[in-house]
Amino acid sequence: MTEVATTTQTRPSAADKPETKQPRLWNVVLLDDDEHSYEYVIAMMQRLFAHPKERAFQIAKRVDSLGRAIVLTTHREHAELKLQQIHGFGADPFVASCRGSMSAVLEPADLGGDGESLEA
Repeated sequence: MTEVATTTQTRPSAADKPETKQPRLWNVVLLDDDEHSYEYVIAMMQRLFAHPKERAFQIAKRVDSLGRAIVLTTHREHAELKLQQIHGFGADPFVASCRGSMSAVLEPADLGGDGESLEA
């Protein structure tokens, strides 16, 4: 018969484990202007963020009434990508005088945002 040696290992306690920090979250904030229609905002929210039509409409209403709306909260790299996509979405085909894309900014999510957010 063969003898098998076994050893017992103890797991480190929670106090011994290094604390891993979660990445900081960022809000993608759409800014209002007078050059873009509700239809444009709704189409952009559906295409870039896959928001359903009703949610996209609520974002359009919010940006129109408050001047800004959080459209996504995510990690920095994804937020930067979505910001670039908003800035590259192009002019509003429904408004003849529109000269380009809407504006948006990134803000740390832990700063509070714009009040009641539309996050899912």
